[in-house]
Amino acid sequence: MSLDKLAGLSGLSKSFLSRAERGLRALDRRSHIAALASALRVSETDLVGGPHLGPDPVQAEPHSYISPLRVALETNSFHADPVVEQARPLPELAALMRGKVEKHRRAYDFITVGKYLPDLIDELHWHVAAPADEAAQRLALETLVEAYMCAAGMARSLRHPDLSQFAAMRADEATVLLDDPIARGKAAFSVVRPNAANWHRVKALAERAADRLEPHVRNDRDVPVLGMLTLNAALAAAASHDQHAAEHWLNEAADPARRVPDDLHGNWQAFSKTNVAIWRVTVGVEIGKAGGEIAELAKDVTEAKLDDHPGRKTCFLADVGRGLARDPRYRDDAIRWLRRSEDTAPQRFRNDPKIAETIAVMLEQARVTSQGREFRRMAARLGVPH
Repeated sequence: MSLDKLAGLSGLSKSFLSRAERGLRALDRRSHIAALASALRVSETDLVGGPHLGPDPVQAEPHSYISPLRVALETNSFHADPVVEQARPLPELAALMRGKVEKHRRAYDFITVGKYLPDLIDELHWHVAAPADEAAQRLALETLVEAYMCAAGMARSLRHPDLSQFAAMRADEATVLLDDPIARGKAAFSVVRPNAANWHRVKALAERAADRLEPHVRNDRDVPVLGMLTLNAALAAAASHDQHAAEHWLNEAADPARRVPDDLHGNWQAFSKTNVAIWRVTVGVEIGKAGGEIAELAKDVTEAKLDDHPGRKTCFLADVGRGLARDPRYRDDAIRWLRRSEDTAPQRFRNDPKIAETIAVMLEQARVTSQGREFRRMAARLGVPH
C-alpha cells in the first residue's frame, strides 16, 4: 500500500507516516495506533506487536503467570459449581486482596500478584457458590470485583488485551449480582478502558458510565469511583481527537477531587487532586503535546505524594519522558525521566509498548555517543532491537 493511500485511509499525514516508517517518529499515541490499525485492517496488537520476551527476567518472568490466570478466568463461572472443593476462610481472602495483593498491584509487581491471584479467584468463587449468609456472599462478590479488576490491569499491562477485557467483563458480572451502582461503576472503569480501536464508541461508553453513576454518589467513599470514570472519559476523548471534550472531562474531575483528601494511598484507584494532575499529563501526551508543554504540566504534580503509590509514579514519570522525547531539545531530560520510571517499577516499564516505541525512536535519532550508549542499554532491557 502506498503512503498516499495509507494517509488517505488513516487520516494521518504522509510525512508523519514516512518518518514513523523510518523510525524517526514514535507511533505511541493511542489514536494514531488505532487509525493505522484500522486502515491496514489489522489488530492493534498485530501492529505494535505482542509481548516480546527477552532474556531479562524482570521483563519476561511476569508473563509466566498469564497462563494460570487465564485458566482461572476461563474455568470459573457464576452459574456452575466451583472448581475447588474447599477454600480458606473468607475474611482471610478479603484481607489478602486488600493487603498484600493490593500493595503489589500498586507497585506493578506482576510476579507477586501472579502468585496469589489465580488461587484467590478460585476460592472466592467457592464462597460465592456456598456463602455462609447474605453478608458473606456480598463480601465474596465485592472482593471478587477487585480481584478481577486486578487481573484485568495485569493482563492489559502485559499486552494481553483479550484476557484483560474478559477479566473486566467478569468483574461486571459480579457487580450485577451485587445490584450495587457504585460497584458497577468500579467495574465500568475496567470494562471501558481507553485501549480499543473504536475510540468514538469507547468515548461514548465512558461518558455514559460517568453520567449513570453520578446520581448514586452518596459519600466520600463513592466520589473516587465517579472521579476515575470521569478521567477515563477524558482520555477516551483525547484518543478520539476531541480535545475540547477531553478538557471538559478533566475539569469535571477536578470538582470531585476537591471533595476527597489528596491521598493516593487511601482513595480508590488513587483518585485525588494529584492524580487529576497526573492524568492531565497523560491526556496532554495523547493529544500530542511535547517538550516544554509537558514540562509545564509536570510542574503541577508534587512527586513526594507519589512515593506511596509506585504504580502511579512510574506511569507519570514515563508519560513525562515520552512527551519530552518528542522535542530534541529535551532529549537529555527525557532519558532521565524514563530512567527514573524504570527504577520505580521495572516490570511495568519494560513491558510497555509505548515506552519501547519511544526508546526505539530516540535510539534512531541519537547522535551523541554517550546518549547512544544509554539508549542501547535501555533498549536491551525492553527487548527493542538495537
